[in-house]
Amino acid sequence: MKKGFITVLFSVVLSAITAYGVVKACNPSEPAQTPAGTSGVEYRTVNLAESDYPDFTYAAESAVDAVVYVEVTVQSRRQDLQIDPFFRFFFGDEFGQQQSPREQKGSGSGVIIRPDGYIVTNNHVVANATKVGVTLNNDKVYEATVVGTDPATDVAILKIDAEGLPTIPFGDSDKLRLGEWVLAIGSPLSYNLRSTITAGIVSAKGRSMPNTSGEFKIESFIQTDAAVNPGNSGGALVNKEGELVGINTAIISQTGAYSGYSFAVPVNIVKKIADDLIDYGSVKRAVLGITMQPIDDKIAKELKLSSLAGVYIYEVSKGGAAEKAGLRKGDVIIAIDGTKVKDGASVQEKVNSYHPGDKATVTYIRDGKEHQVEVTFQGTAAATGEKDIDGTTAFYGSKIKAASPETLSALGLRGGVEIVSVGPGKVLDAGAVAGFIIQYVNDEPVSKPEEVIEIARKAKRSVFIQGITPEGKSSYFGFGKE
Repeated sequence: MKKGFITVLFSVVLSAITAYGVVKACNPSEPAQTPAGTSGVEYRTVNLAESDYPDFTYAAESAVDAVVYVEVTVQSRRQDLQIDPFFRFFFGDEFGQQQSPREQKGSGSGVIIRPDGYIVTNNHVVANATKVGVTLNNDKVYEATVVGTDPATDVAILKIDAEGLPTIPFGDSDKLRLGEWVLAIGSPLSYNLRSTITAGIVSAKGRSMPNTSGEFKIESFIQTDAAVNPGNSGGALVNKEGELVGINTAIISQTGAYSGYSFAVPVNIVKKIADDLIDYGSVKRAVLGITMQPIDDKIAKELKLSSLAGVYIYEVSKGGAAEKAGLRKGDVIIAIDGTKVKDGASVQEKVNSYHPGDKATVTYIRDGKEHQVEVTFQGTAAATGEKDIDGTTAFYGSKIKAASPETLSALGLRGGVEIVSVGPGKVLDAGAVAGFIIQYVNDEPVSKPEEVIEIARKAKRSVFIQGITPEGKSSYFGFGKE
């Protein structure tokens, strides 16, 4: 009897010790300890205050009213649409329903970014659309106009006639951390699932995807595992504070449905593109003027680099921003304005945040030593005849404007057109320099940019230009149109 009592008592004591151990392991208020006799095995606990546990109620409730349902009408055959074979965009279930021999419906999502009716979505949602409708979270329906699109970043801006709309404040996508919680808000699969909210974490940053179309793309996606499906495209990616950190854009899926991976355009790119499209109607994109390639083991060994982070400059464009700043082939760029760049996607993302004419400090490695140089970004080559916001006109890679009276007086001229700047193109290749005054194009006198453009366009084979150099000497240059 006594022996049985001792056995039961031992069991009770053992259970009490075990229970204490469970409570101890789950108690966040006490530090980890190494129990005696465990040969140094460390038992660790996670010390989280109650406020550290994710609570998405504020973020969800404050952001959901600013996410809209977008329905588009497309006059095209389904097989005419260019769908990247490596991932499917988020068109809704009703996409492909036959409305007329060539009319189809598509759907996506959008985010209100200004109270007066400006909405950001994806370019692929509204591409080729003949009609765009927007439904707010309160069920109000508006007809929308497409303000502008940017295929390179897959961003588009819509406008509806409304005031006092709810918006989502912009966050800073550069500050996102791996493992950080985010919400995806949009209209997956159908109209009936509008304003759906899912949660996930930031799985990766700076992701790029295979591009088989050959089009210029700027890809530095935020990858998350928040559940998204067809129809979410153009919707919001929101952090715990309810700030917009990305626009959901694409999924990688063999079935066309969510399989654990989704991608969003970082809001720092979206904001710059949106501002340009709203203010100017087109994107004013900065260009560094280099061809780059990743750092591999071979390059790292040859250049005696300590890591594979950065990009190797394979080629420098003649007359480009990089060449003018002194960068050259073989240099390795490791940072731009203090932000480290690990690959080509991160370089594109950073450069795309600037406008032409902006300055930035580029940190690079040459001959095993770290250097810095200030670069003044140039713009993409505009189409000949296109006018810029500064009043100049694009002319085969250069910018021209009517010469000022002061300039003409100083050179003793009665009229002419000044080459304001020279970028990559036929004018630069022909040897022209900024400050050159064009007097004649194919023997015809000119005093306005429009005259230069018109004569050059009428030329069948070549363009011959005569004028005065900045030093006041007569000179000429020419180039073929082919």
